[in-house]
Amino acid sequence: MTTPFSFDLHHTDGKARTGVIHTPRGDIRTPAFMPVGTAATVKAMMPESVAATGADILLGNTYHLMLRPTAERIDRLGGLHKFMNWDKPILTDSGGFQVMSLADLRKLTEDGVTFKSHIDGSKHMLSPERSMEIQKLLGSDIVMCFDECPALPADKTRIAESMRLSMRWADRSRTAFGDRPGYALFGIQQGGLEEDLRAESAEALQSIGFEGYAVGGLAVGEGQEAMFGCLDYAPDQLPVDKPRYLMGVGKPDDIVGAVKRGIDMMDCVLPSRSGRTGQVFTRNGVVNIKNARHADDPRPLDENCTCPACANYSRAYLHHVFRAQEMISGMLLTWHNLHYFQEIMAGMRAAIAGGTFDAWERDFHATRAQGDIEPL
Repeated sequence: MTTPFSFDLHHTDGKARTGVIHTPRGDIRTPAFMPVGTAATVKAMMPESVAATGADILLGNTYHLMLRPTAERIDRLGGLHKFMNWDKPILTDSGGFQVMSLADLRKLTEDGVTFKSHIDGSKHMLSPERSMEIQKLLGSDIVMCFDECPALPADKTRIAESMRLSMRWADRSRTAFGDRPGYALFGIQQGGLEEDLRAESAEALQSIGFEGYAVGGLAVGEGQEAMFGCLDYAPDQLPVDKPRYLMGVGKPDDIVGAVKRGIDMMDCVLPSRSGRTGQVFTRNGVVNIKNARHADDPRPLDENCTCPACANYSRAYLHHVFRAQEMISGMLLTWHNLHYFQEIMAGMRAAIAGGTFDAWERDFHATRAQGDIEPL
C-alpha cells in the first residue's frame, strides 16, 4: 500500500511552525529549504553531497527539463529520481515563472502559453494539462499548479486578471492531475501585494482543494519590505493544516523573516549561483572570496562551520582557486553555502520546537550585524 502524502504540524512559536511532511520517498522536516536542481543537477554538487548538507528535498524545473532532455526521455529512462540519482522527494515547479520571464517570446491565452525555446527558438505550448503531464512523466513527488505570474510592479487590474486566470488554471490543473496516491499537488496563491486579491485567491484554491499551498508572485522585484508586508497576512489566509511554500526565496534574512511569518518551505538558486560567483554566506555576513584581502588569509571561511570548505581549506586557497577559475572553487563554495542554509533551517526547527524562536532570531541578526559584509 502506498504511503499517503501528509503533513504533521508539531510545534508553533508565534506564527513560526515546525513539522514533518510525509511522502513515500521520505520525510521532509519543516521549515525546509529546497536546493534548486534546474536541469536535473544542483550545479557543482554531487547528489550525495547535497544530501550531506541536510537537504530532504530538491526542486526541479519543468520548463528547462521539457526542453532538454525532454520529459518523455526522462520517463523512458526511469524518471527524474533515477535519472539524477536522487532517491529523496522532488518538487517541480510548473514552468509558469520561466515562461513569464520570456516576455517577448511568449503569447498568453486562456488555453495556456505558446512560447519559443530560449535554446533553439523551437515553438512549444504549456497549458495546465501539459504541465501536469510533464510533471507526471518526471515522477515529481510534489507537483505545482500551472499559473501566470506578472512581474511587479503592476497595476491592480492587471494583477486581478492574472490571478483569476491562475485560479481557472488551478482548477484545470487539479482535474488533469487526477487521483495519484502518494503524490501531491500544490495550489499557488496569487494577487501581488493586494490583500483582498490574495484573500480571493486563497478562497478559490481552498474550494478546489490541494495537498499544500504556495505563496506565489513574490520575490519578483518588490523588495524585502514589501514582501514581508504581504507575508504578514498571506500565509494566514491559507489552511493551517497544510504545508505553506514561499516560492523563489531567498537570502538568509529573507528565509528567517518568512518562517517568522508562517512559511514552511522555500527554494532559491542563490546558494549555488553565489557559490559559483565567489559570494559566500556565513553566520558573520557575506564574504566575497574574489577580493584581494583573502589572498594571504589562513583562516577558514567560518571557524564554526563543519562543511568541507571550512574544515579543510583556507580563505587563501579558496581565493586562489576562484581566481584561477578551477572547478573546485564552485564545488567548495556551493557546498558551504548549501550547508549554511541548511544549518539555518535546523536552527529554526530546534528553536521553534523549544519555544525560543524570538531569541534565536535576535542572535541570528546580531551575529550577522557584527560581521563584515564585503563589496562585490
